[in-house]
Amino acid sequence: MPNDHASPSRADAKPAALDTTVIPLGERAWRSILDHVIAVGDEAEATYLEVKSSLDLSSKTGVAKVAKFLLGAANRRPHEAARHLQGYGMLVVGAQRDKALGVPRGVEAHELEDRLRPYLGSQFPAFEFGRIGVDADREVLFIIAQPPREGQPPFPCHKSFQGEDRRDSLEDGAIYVRGTSNTRPARAGEIQALVERARGGGKLPIELEVEALGSVGRVDHVDDMMERLYMAEEERFSKPPQPAKDTSPSALLASSLLGGSKALSAEDRAARLDDWRNEKPAHIAQGREHFLGVVLKGPGIRVVSRDRFVAKPHLTVTFHNCEAFGYLDAEDANLDKVLEPVVRRQSLYGAGLDLSGYRAVPSGYAVDWKNHGDDVEVTLTPESFRPNVPWATDQDDYVILARDPQASSVSATWVLTEDGNDAVTEGALEVPTSEYADAVDLLRAMFFKER
Repeated sequence: MPNDHASPSRADAKPAALDTTVIPLGERAWRSILDHVIAVGDEAEATYLEVKSSLDLSSKTGVAKVAKFLLGAANRRPHEAARHLQGYGMLVVGAQRDKALGVPRGVEAHELEDRLRPYLGSQFPAFEFGRIGVDADREVLFIIAQPPREGQPPFPCHKSFQGEDRRDSLEDGAIYVRGTSNTRPARAGEIQALVERARGGGKLPIELEVEALGSVGRVDHVDDMMERLYMAEEERFSKPPQPAKDTSPSALLASSLLGGSKALSAEDRAARLDDWRNEKPAHIAQGREHFLGVVLKGPGIRVVSRDRFVAKPHLTVTFHNCEAFGYLDAEDANLDKVLEPVVRRQSLYGAGLDLSGYRAVPSGYAVDWKNHGDDVEVTLTPESFRPNVPWATDQDDYVILARDPQASSVSATWVLTEDGNDAVTEGALEVPTSEYADAVDLLRAMFFKER
C-alpha cells in the first residue's frame, strides 16, 4: 500500500523528536520511530536503536547482522536499558535519512527465528516482529528485543560467521554488547556486570523522591459551625409558620408544589422535626464532608525514581493525624448539602437525578485513598516509574484536613513495593499546611458570596 514514508522529507522539516518513554509495540509507536529515523538517519542509532537502510534477511550476512544486534540487546544491564523504550531494543530495517524504501515483502517471523537459532541458541529470549508497508512490494521491518531482566545469564554467540566486512563477523562463544551506536565484543568489566546480573545482585536499590504538591488544609471550628447551623435550622422550623402575604390561588398552588411548610399540619411538622433530629448526626457528617470538599484545595503527589526503572509499583503515602474527603469543584457548592433542611423544597419538575459532585473514576485508576484511624492513606499504582522522569497525580482526587488546626505541617511516611521484587523501600516527608482559616469565614466566602 502507498505510504508517505517512501518520499523524501522536505529540507526545511524539523527533525522528529523521539519519545523514548513509550513501549515500542504497535504500529503507532513504530511509525513514530520511523519518522525519527527518516528525520535524522544514522544519528538515530543508540544503545536501544539500530538502523539498516537495506538488509537481505534471506542471506547469511543479513541473518548474522540481526543475530549480532539481538545478542547485544540481550546483554544489556536492566537498569540502564530501562531508561529508554522501557527496556526494549529495536532494529529498523529499510529506512534511512529522508526516505524509507523498505525491503522486499515476504519475510516471516518464524522463518527468521529458524535462521537465527544456530547463532542465538535454544535458551535465547523471544523477540517481537513488526512491519509497515511502503508499497505493494516493499515494507519496513522492526525487530524488537525484549527488555533484559535481573537473573538472566550472559547470552553468548553459538556459531561463528566470517563476513566480508570483519565488523559483521561473529565468533562462537563470544559475548556481544551494545555500544553507543554499534554492537561489539564485551570487555572484562562488562562481562563481570553480566555475571552479577545472573546472580541477581546487579539490580540497583530503589531511590525514590516523594513530594507533596500543594498543602494540607488547616481549618478551625468546623464542628462548632455545623452545630450552630443545625441549631439555627431547628429554631427556624420550630417557629409558628407565618401566613403568606399573597393568598391568591396561584401563590397557594406554587407554595404547595414547592413543598412549603405552610401546607403541613402541626402533627406533620412535629413528625418531620423528629425524623430530622434522628438523622441529624448523619446529616452533619455528610454536610461537613461536602463543606470541606468544596472549600479545600486538593493536594497531589509527585514521584521521581532516580536512575532506576520501577515495574508496577505499589506506593502508599500515609498522612498522619489527618482526614480526607472527596474533592469537589466550586461549582458543586450547595448549601442544602451542608445544612440539610427539615423540609426540602421540591422543584416544579421533580427531584431529578443529582449528579453534582459525582466523579467518574476509570477502571484501573492509579490513585486510591481512604481514612484509616487518625491517618489518611493514599495508594498509587501506576504502570511504572521511569528513571528520572517525574510522575505526578492530579490535584482533584481528594482533599486532606489536618486534625490539629494549629499545625504548620504534618508528617507523612511512604512505603514502596515493586512487582517481582521482595525488597521494601520506605521514606518520610513533612507536608506544609495551608494558611489558617476559620470555618465560618470559609462558609461565608463560598456560599454567601452575593449576600
